[in-house]
Amino acid sequence: MNSLDDELQLAMTLEPNAVSEAALIWARATALRDQRTEPPTGEEKMPGIQRRLNLEGSKLLLASRDDTCVGFTLFAPREESLEIFYLAVAPDSWGSGVASTLLVGAEDYARSIGRATLELWVINDNERALSVYARSGFVGTEQVKRDESSGQIERRLLKQI
Repeated sequence: MNSLDDELQLAMTLEPNAVSEAALIWARATALRDQRTEPPTGEEKMPGIQRRLNLEGSKLLLASRDDTCVGFTLFAPREESLEIFYLAVAPDSWGSGVASTLLVGAEDYARSIGRATLELWVINDNERALSVYARSGFVGTEQVKRDESSGQIERRLLKQI
């Protein structure tokens, strides 16, 4: 674990409990983003997270405060980049710098494995996420696609590091 700002801790782990925590954070964050009122569970998000964790070289980076998981990112190396598949912060920690810290952690890992580019796909109208990525130096491309599970339009972003 690395201490960041004396409160936030980052750790790479694939422990089942950590994966469950990540799925629950993803469920809560997307429920709030999508303005859904039903209580979120991590169960519905587990298959997508597990699918990405099955990719060769995938890593789950958790952010914790006071022994409570407050965010995560999941990424895997590609031929010439590190692709970020998930970045999520628990809604009660939004705006506290967790996402930016996780992105720096992904960037550090990319450098350590010899990758000079970060890439990701983001929902095209997710202004909150787009703002976080822009502040972190990501640049939009003209590449768009329709996500097969949600049906939403996503845009590819890149960051040269």
